[in-house]
Amino acid sequence: MPKATQHAEEKVEHLSVADRVALGKSARARVTRASHGDWGPAADRPDPLALLEAQETTRVPELVPLRHGRMAASPFAFYRGAANVLAADLAAVPHSGLRVQLCGDAHLANFGGFASPERSLVFDLNDFDETLPGPFEWDVKRLAASLEIAARSRGFDRKIRTRIVSASVRSYRETMRTFAKMQNLDVWYARLTTDDIMARWGADLGRESLKAFQRSVDKAGSKDRLRAESKLTRIVDGEPRFVSDPPLLMPIEELFSASVVHDLEGSIHEALRAYRHTLQDDRRHLLESYRLVQLARKVVGVGSVGTRCWVALMVGLDNTDPLFLQVKEAEASVLEPHLGKSGFANHGQRVVQGQRLVQAASDIFLGWEHIIGYDGKPHDHYMRQLWDWKASATIETMSPERLDVYGQICGWTLARAHARSGDRVAIAAYLGSSTSFDEALARFARLYAEQNDLDHQTLTGAIASGRMTAESET
Repeated sequence: MPKATQHAEEKVEHLSVADRVALGKSARARVTRASHGDWGPAADRPDPLALLEAQETTRVPELVPLRHGRMAASPFAFYRGAANVLAADLAAVPHSGLRVQLCGDAHLANFGGFASPERSLVFDLNDFDETLPGPFEWDVKRLAASLEIAARSRGFDRKIRTRIVSASVRSYRETMRTFAKMQNLDVWYARLTTDDIMARWGADLGRESLKAFQRSVDKAGSKDRLRAESKLTRIVDGEPRFVSDPPLLMPIEELFSASVVHDLEGSIHEALRAYRHTLQDDRRHLLESYRLVQLARKVVGVGSVGTRCWVALMVGLDNTDPLFLQVKEAEASVLEPHLGKSGFANHGQRVVQGQRLVQAASDIFLGWEHIIGYDGKPHDHYMRQLWDWKASATIETMSPERLDVYGQICGWTLARAHARSGDRVAIAAYLGSSTSFDEALARFARLYAEQNDLDHQTLTGAIASGRMTAESET
């Protein structure tokens, strides 16, 4: 797997297929496949709330209660926001040593449909804030546990939950074994379009699920920059301006004094100029045809709430030609305390390079830069389009059949991501043809979901006692 700091003169070792198979099988001696199902909290397990609070020391203080409110909404919401808690738990147990570029936060809500540069809808991973090289099973375990937790939230019984998780892990394992036999370029070009999904899984979906899938595809195509313009802006004195929706979307003029606004606008404007040099030349040329109109702060996600996330409103030909760039703060990955520091000086670059390595097709404006914040300190950021089509699964209404299929799609996608960045032959050899790994991760998912329930209760109890403050959006 390529290193972040690798130079052209460094020697790259090319093992034979037989040696790569042997590498994967030898990893079983260190960590058996069945052992992945053995999990329990370590005797010295850190307080999950202390981990969250430590992470929040660098967040925007007035937004931290909103983060707590979102995480307290349900065990699944807590799990989404607690990637650092799971990272600490996984670090306490042995791992295979077979490394890939981890997504770092591969729960099922971080998958979805997105526009490729060729304007087709592809299914892929989305959020890479925590990306870092590490053992492949960490991503698979995060996905497996998220499916178990989501299935519990839907009230599915244990047998159904086990079937759903096992099917997703089986999809990962079998897909990796398929990729292990494919040529390198074929793996690199592999992607999952909506037509591919219908051809592969359409027969497993009922009539209503097929209709719901088609509605999701149709909706994705309409969630673009023009939709963002109609929802997020209005015309004021002949110019588009952001509509204030505190605290979720706030023009910077509402947040700071005139002098701070002036300095921050200048800093972000300068960063946008510099960020262009992280793009390909043709995309830089396209970006330079837009002018900056206004900036706003936007609250995004669950775990990301409180990070410095801005939206830049730009226009091209005229006011009917908008471009919305998300300018999102990138902090150290939650995996770094356990897997080592990133090789990149800018965490925005860490996110971008990881995303480019893992995704089948990335946003054309994906890049990075430092920004001097209103606190006078430099903050790493990455940039991409705010909305460029997006199809998200509505997990809260999924039937067992739909969640089963969705989990399989996620498993396929994660295997493709890992096959691009890691040794797919060695990983396939480690996984093997039996269901041992599938069954083990179903056990792990069940055990970890129970721990996640307890951690969620700890958060809600801390809010009730006043130890932690929480804000609702309603």
